[in-house]
Amino acid sequence: MSSPFGLLAELTYACPLHCAYCSNPLDLAAHGDELSTAEWLDVLEQARALGVLQVHFSGGEPLLRRDLPELVRRAAELGLYGNLITSGLGFSRRRAEELIGAGLGHVQISVQSDTAEASDRLAGTRSFERKLAAAALVKELGATLTLNFVLHRHNIDRLTGMLRLAEGLGADRIELANTQYYGWAWRNRTALLPAREQLRAAEDTVRAARGRMSAELVYVLPDYYENYPKPCMGGWASRQLTVAPDGEALPCPAAQTLPLPRTGVREASLSWIWWESAMFRAFRGTGWMPEPCRSCARREVDHGGCRCQAFQLTGDPARTDPVCVLSPDHHLVAEAVATANADPPEELVPRPNPGRRSVHLDRDDAQQPVAERPVQRVEDEQGRSVPAAQVAGGQEVGGQRGQHHQRG
Repeated sequence: MSSPFGLLAELTYACPLHCAYCSNPLDLAAHGDELSTAEWLDVLEQARALGVLQVHFSGGEPLLRRDLPELVRRAAELGLYGNLITSGLGFSRRRAEELIGAGLGHVQISVQSDTAEASDRLAGTRSFERKLAAAALVKELGATLTLNFVLHRHNIDRLTGMLRLAEGLGADRIELANTQYYGWAWRNRTALLPAREQLRAAEDTVRAARGRMSAELVYVLPDYYENYPKPCMGGWASRQLTVAPDGEALPCPAAQTLPLPRTGVREASLSWIWWESAMFRAFRGTGWMPEPCRSCARREVDHGGCRCQAFQLTGDPARTDPVCVLSPDHHLVAEAVATANADPPEELVPRPNPGRRSVHLDRDDAQQPVAERPVQRVEDEQGRSVPAAQVAGGQEVGGQRGQHHQRG
């Protein structure tokens, strides 16, 4: 067992978008007591001491944190490579210059589709043009740009247009990630799961694009249509760890759903959590594996698949991932695929936006009555200062109204 390579820092679950495929937890309000600036700075220092080399600032929408430049700067000082995973909303010129000047090296912007009409419909708010403007800023200021398209039944047929859009924006890396069914995506699985013919056409499109595009192109197949599961996170608690907005430490972003003892950075050190906690030790290695995993030649390849997926489908996180054709529960996946290829999809249920509290406040400030706390503000695309609560309450920044990471 080795030290972790990457830290996913989920700074907040608040977000101006309403994506039905979001992998944030369903009980968003339960995670509202966000870590303060000082606590996040301590997490970064502990992560670097533990061996972490990369930090991914995510959410929700991390740009809603007014202290984000301070966190980015400290990460760079510690020698951590910083990546921002964002909807692009709130990425004004002043904000972009501040973040990249502080040492941010990479920005990943999610785009829901290839046109304003299609993208804004899926995001639940007008955001497409501002995403394009954010992408242009990233390129202008010299940071590396990834465009992330989360694929599903409602947009996969527009893949050619998405690739054309990404190419026109000069993306250095393009991630075409079929939806993974956690959080709100699990709630909307029937409506999101693409049909087999849609996937065949998408694979043909990707194959043709690889031969002509200079950008790095990553295509993530949907688990449900594969014979064997992916090696989730490179193996349970082996390379990556996540710290949620309220400080809960997890081996992967979806592990909040599992019936395992939990520990956060407010209760224990990151080092102890990584090496000793019950959550992180639960499925390391191969000793926990049942048959058919235990005697399978692939046990060191896919590590038994995804524990969260096994739990969602069977109620037991130690079961063989039902995606695997060798799993005794594979029929559960086969039935879902059959439904996607036979029945009309259900309506999508959009992700709501939770209220926010204790956002990047010092712990002393967090004890103040809400009415006495300083108003948290973010910038719109013109650099105007607007209340963050306006965004968290369901409006877009500026008053209009977004691991592969399924964020807005």
